[in-house]
Amino acid sequence: MREHGGVKYVCRATRYRRIMSIAEEFLLLAYDEDGTPLTDGTRLDNGLGGAILLELALARRVDIEDKRVVVVDRGPIGDALADEALARIEADKPRKPGHWVTKLSKQARPRILDRLVADGVLTVEKDRVLWVFPRTKYPSANGEPPAVEADARERIRAAVLGEGPVEPRTAALCALIVATELDRKILPGLDRKLIQPRLKEISEGAWAADAVRKTIEEIQAAVMVAIIASTTAATAGSSA
Repeated sequence: MREHGGVKYVCRATRYRRIMSIAEEFLLLAYDEDGTPLTDGTRLDNGLGGAILLELALARRVDIEDKRVVVVDRGPIGDALADEALARIEADKPRKPGHWVTKLSKQARPRILDRLVADGVLTVEKDRVLWVFPRTKYPSANGEPPAVEADARERIRAAVLGEGPVEPRTAALCALIVATELDRKILPGLDRKLIQPRLKEISEGAWAADAVRKTIEEIQAAVMVAIIASTTAATAGSSA
């Protein structure tokens, strides 16, 4: 067991033991059992960009000052995507969270999928939709939901059905679920009138130090804004 972002985690997938990032957990949750996404690319990719920022925030590497992301600790955390993001943020001028959510969303999904395939968590299948359009799917490598995905789902479910504070990484996943509107897909069978207020409470609750909580709230809002902006732009382009 190792420490990652102040919290000790071990992936319990059958073929390896490695610390899983928030972005990896979110991606696994956002994919169906058949290896296809549960949501559109805009929500998924911006959610991943937000997840990378969340990783840095929980590790106390970045903070929000004057509504802009700033580096407060240059030390790497051991996750390639997050460490690359930290270097990019440090090399640039202070920018708003929305800028980095969009920037970090680029190429995040294929890189995370490739890593999960290399680690034996997922496998790759290629087929065609309507026998014409090529499609790549990423189902579980052993035919069952990956252990790390099951763990994340159970943590979220327990948090939603429970009361009081939630540990930071699970709360961060809840914030991403709210921002990307995946609660109905990830928590099927639960009364949305009950779980939505609880998810909101968790994502906005006092589950981390004030400075970190503020940063998480800014990132969550930035993911929502990025999704709306991308969707609006796509709609305008299609109607032009």
